[in-house]
Amino acid sequence: MTVYFENETDRELPFPGEDTVKLVCGAVLEEENCPYETQINVVLTDNEGIREINREYRGIDRETDVLSFPNVDFSREGVFEMDEDSEADYFDPDTGELILGDIMISLDKVFEQAESFGHSARREFAFLVAHSMLHLCGYDHMEDRERLVMEEKQEAVLQGLNITRE
Repeated sequence: MTVYFENETDRELPFPGEDTVKLVCGAVLEEENCPYETQINVVLTDNEGIREINREYRGIDRETDVLSFPNVDFSREGVFEMDEDSEADYFDPDTGELILGDIMISLDKVFEQAESFGHSARREFAFLVAHSMLHLCGYDHMEDRERLVMEEKQEAVLQGLNITRE
């Protein structure tokens, strides 16, 4: 797995952010039985930066905690069956890795929500990474059934990594 990790802010996480991203992304991919080596792009920004992206790409003029930009059009969530016609769109020609997509996280929201929920910034950050990774694997939460599936998967990954609400 290749993770491209960039922090566009002056804020620093009180833990190794890139290591946490790799740990959580790897756990999600293992849980989803992804048969490919993958590539993921993670950008840390602030509330204004994520608001701008949210407005530009989703037409929603407000800040949010995390945005996911999947590269793969899954026919079913978590099913990594690629047809030959779309392989050129999904795989890096130089490395052969499946390009899952981009994750953008507001560090301002990480700290705000950690305080609000009474857990560590690492737990909040890991939760947002797990949530976004599930989106990159084709999951959504527009309906209650989908939301419950995502919540269960997120919690299983975090519990498996012992990243709990301390």
